Formats: sequence, C-alpha cells, structure tokens
Amino acid sequence: MLNILRKRAQSVVIQALVLLIAVVFIFWGVGSNLDNNRNAAAVVNDVEIPFQEFQQSYDRAVDTYRQQLGGQVPEGFFEGIGLKKQVINQLIQSELLRQSADKIGLAVSREETQRRIQDMPVFQENGQFVMSRYKDVLGQNRLTPTSFEAGLQSDLITGRVVELIGSFADVPPAAVQAWIDFAKTELKLVYLSFKGSDYLDEVNVEADKLASWYEKKQQDYVTDPQIALQYLYFPFAADMGKVTLEDEQVEQFYNDNIDRYSVKEKRRARHILFKVSDTDSAEVKEEKRLKAEHVLQLLRDGGDFATLAKEYSEGPSRESGGELGFFERGSMVPAFEEAVFSMEPGDLSDLVETSFGYHLILVEDVQPAITKKMEDVRAEIEGLLKKQRVRGLTFQNVSNAYEDIIRAGSLEKYMEQGGKAVQTTDLFARKLPPDSLAKAGALLDVAFGLSKGELSSLVEVEDGYAIGYVKDIKKPEVPPLATVKDKVVSDYKHEQSITLAHAAADKALAIALEAGKLMPEGKGLESGYLKRGGGDGDIPPQLVEAAFALKGGEKLSSEVVAVGDMFYVFEVLEHRQDPTAMEADQKKQLAEQLLVNQQNRLVASWVERLRADAKIWVNDQLIP
Repeated sequence: MLNILRKRAQSVVIQALVLLIAVVFIFWGVGSNLDNNRNAAAVVNDVEIPFQEFQQSYDRAVDTYRQQLGGQVPEGFFEGIGLKKQVINQLIQSELLRQSADKIGLAVSREETQRRIQDMPVFQENGQFVMSRYKDVLGQNRLTPTSFEAGLQSDLITGRVVELIGSFADVPPAAVQAWIDFAKTELKLVYLSFKGSDYLDEVNVEADKLASWYEKKQQDYVTDPQIALQYLYFPFAADMGKVTLEDEQVEQFYNDNIDRYSVKEKRRARHILFKVSDTDSAEVKEEKRLKAEHVLQLLRDGGDFATLAKEYSEGPSRESGGELGFFERGSMVPAFEEAVFSMEPGDLSDLVETSFGYHLILVEDVQPAITKKMEDVRAEIEGLLKKQRVRGLTFQNVSNAYEDIIRAGSLEKYMEQGGKAVQTTDLFARKLPPDSLAKAGALLDVAFGLSKGELSSLVEVEDGYAIGYVKDIKKPEVPPLATVKDKVVSDYKHEQSITLAHAAADKALAIALEAGKLMPEGKGLESGYLKRGGGDGDIPPQLVEAAFALKGGEKLSSEVVAVGDMFYVFEVLEHRQDPTAMEADQKKQLAEQLLVNQQNRLVASWVERLRADAKIWVNDQLIP
C-alpha cells in the first residue's frame, strides 16, 4: 500500500484488512529460490516486485512511524518490529490479490482512478481539484503522478477483490444475540485467598535445612567480578581555557548555520471537533455536519468558543476549551493546517473537514517567524565551537601520555619519569564504580574485558579521555553462607512462606471438593457480580477467568488459582444475565463489527489459499 493519500480511496473492508489481516503475512515464510534476479525484492508467480517499489514503501512506512512517534524513534525500533518483513509481505499480499483479480475478471478503469483522485480533499482547494496542489502533495511524499496513479489503481482493484469476497459474509440476528448473551453473562463468587507473606512467621529456619537450601541455590549468590584499576583521566574541561576563537570564526558558524537560529512561524488556536470516521454511515456523517453548522451559528451569534468547546467538542482538548497551544507548519493534518495558517488572530473558520471529522477553528495568536541575532546567540556559538576544538587538544594530550607509557615500558616507570599523576581504585564491581569514574562508563566497559596487568587503549568517555590499567582482578565466587546469611534467610523464608500458602490453599480445596462446596468458616469473601475479562478490587482477572472457564454446572474448580504469591479457592454462587438492556446503536455496532470480523476471516482464508498455491521468492540479500 502507499500512504494516507491512497488509503483515503480504500473501503472500510480494505482498512480492516490492513489492521487485522496484515499480521498474518508478517509470519509468512519465504518460498524456494525461484529466480536469480537480484534487482527484484520479490517474485510472485513470475511477477517481479521491483526493489525500488519496496524501498519507497519502506521509506513511507518509516516516515509514518516517525510522525506517529513525534520523531522520537528508539534505536533498533524498526529492526525490532521487523518492518522490512512487514513491508515486503504487504507488497506480496497486494500482488497476490491483484493476480486473483485478473483471474476473476475484475478491473478498474483509468477514468475511475482519476475520478477518485479528483474527489480526494487533500488535493482540493475550496472544494475543487487543483493540479498544482496535486503535484505538490505528491512531491512532498516522494511520489510521481504516474507511480501514485498506478498504485491507486492497484489498490482499487485489490479493494474490489476484498469487497467481493467479503460480500459472502453474513451474521444472522441469532448470532448477534448469542454474542450479546455471552458478553452480558455475569457471575458471583465466594472465595478464600492465601498470601505468602501471611505465613512468614510460620517458617522455621533450621540450620541444616538452610545450608541444604543454600547449596542448591548458591549460583544465585555468586559475586560479580571485581577489578582494581589505575587510570589517567584527561577531562575536556582542563583544556577549555586554552581554546581561543576569532570573531570571524563565530560569524562564519552563524552564517553557515543560520537555519539553526531561525524560528518558524507559530500559531495558537482552539478547535471544536465533531468526530467522523470512514466507517460511519452517510446518515451519521450528515448528522455530525448539521450539528457542527449549528454550533458554528452559535459562535457567529457571539457564543464563547471555549464554553461551546467544553460542551460540544469530541476531541481530547475538550476539557481545556479546545486549546491546542502554539504549533508550526507540519504539526497538523493538511486541511486543518491550511485553514489555520490562512487566518488572522480572532478569525473564526467555516466548517473544516479532515480525516478526523469536522472542525471549527478559532485562531488566537500568531508568533511571526524570526531569525535570532548573532549577538543573542554568540555565547551559545562560542561554547559549541570551544567544545568542538577542545577535543583535539585533549586528544593530543592523551595521545602523548599513551606514547610516553609505551616508551617507558610500564605505567609504573611512566610515573617514575615524571608522567601525569595516576589515580588508583580498590576492588570494585562494574555496577558499583567509584564516584570518580561515574562518567567513565566506556572505560569500565573496556577495563572489565582486560586481563590482570593489561593496559587499555585510549578511551573516549563522557567528559574527556582516559587510559586504564588493570592492577588486580577478583573473579566471581560463591560466598560462604555466613557472609550472605541475612539475605539467604530472607529469601528462604519468602520461598517457604509461598509454599505454605499454596499448601493451605490445596488443603482448603481438597476439603471443598470432598464436601461438594466451599466451607470458608466465616473467612470467605463474597464478590459482587463479575463480568468476563475483568476483576473487582481484590479479585484478580485470573480468578474471574478461571470461574468463567468452568464447564456445565460446575461450581468448584479442581485446581487452585495462583496469582504471584497469592492463591485462591472459589465457588461460583450464581450466574445471571446483566439486566441492563443493550441500546439499539450498540447492538448495531456489534452486528457491524461481527460482520467485519467474518469478512476478514473470509479474506484471510482466501489469501492463505492464494499463498499456498503461489510460487514466491524473496531476495534475502536485499531483505535479510
């Protein structure tokens, strides 16, 4: 699939396919090597998927994630979610559906594709398609009209296939009612709980048993490796005073990096949102539009925008009166942004339609674009340039010292010959370094990989450079019990208390099963009515799940329910149907969702069949 531009031309079923079916393809295997064409990303039944198409799709997927995450993408995120594999599998999926469309005679004309493009609001100004805007938007998304139109036509054909398959889905009223009955079933419990910590006082710590337990668990208490380190530290700060700058250098940096000191225009606005989604019916959309026009008239008649936003807005900014704060271009969806940046402070917009629904917008303030004067940022530039230049000075100093150590033959002789003072530590573990090495994590990483008597290379640390020498090493060892007795006793009692709690729960369950009912002797707790998938205060979801899992007329579970160090024994007292009637619109939404789910299952089955019958090759060299 392309990006949001083409998604707007897709049906509800296609969007559901992307959300619910694409997961299937993430786990597709790779077929045998059917082709040796290294210019193709994949080959599906002798039809190539060019690597360029894969790269463009991947780049757009990356951009989408970056926008969704506010530009803050964790390192390794795309590898972690297998984004390349997702993209190639979506391309394979689309190609399989296109080929199936050819076989069953489905097609989309060029004229229909063009009509769809002309109807897209993103390419319109004042409700009319504008060619220049069309080309600009495609350019911003790194697309040409030819590639976009071909891709859209392909998507429309794919959509026809999906809609055709989905048309065989049917959810009769009885099935909807069965789901309602299932969802509205409630039950009430009486239960006993057994918590490990309640049995701590009952644990007897006998010396021989503790020693035996420690013998089995001693690997849990192995000490961390330790080293004693000698090191030379060369902080950047020590050389900062030696760095001098000329005015011309500061001016040159300012001129070369003028964009860094340019602040874009920002605008502050409020909005009232009337949510509309692609899945809403035409009636719902019209109802929301009329409601929005009603509120617009109230505003034009002098209504307070913040007050009306709190009353009518369906967006997350409702409680703040629709306040959106200051934002610059590129922060909002195009139609919303175009409206805001074409208005003046105090202006009220007409109805603005976006993918989120209908908006009424009030622009409150404008911060013009400015460029900071060099005098205002001189100190910042000087600090930056000094930090850049001091690295070279400090590196030269540490390099000279390293050469002197090598020539002297040892760190000890280097000191005897008048070298820089060496600092020494006692033995320490990696996770508990001395305060003096708090910013020297890179040196510690290197040092803990060295042998005793080994000298490190030059290591850049957080605030300078360093050289380390491993003076001594203490290898990991199992400490004597006496050394760690307090912790061992604590761990032993914790484990034994959980065992006692479990045993108490097992005993209570055995009594209940023998009697045919739970007899809590006044200690049982009775729940309120519980719904599937939830808990209630002290009742964890796992206990509710176990209660609903009982079959037929069973009241008692044959097993204790364990949740952490808590154990539960329960009896189902009563089942009932939630007496609250489901509203008509909720019933309708449920029926629609069940229909979509069935359509998705049909499409998934169809695609799996296509996959099984297809010959698919994926270029492992391009997509590892």
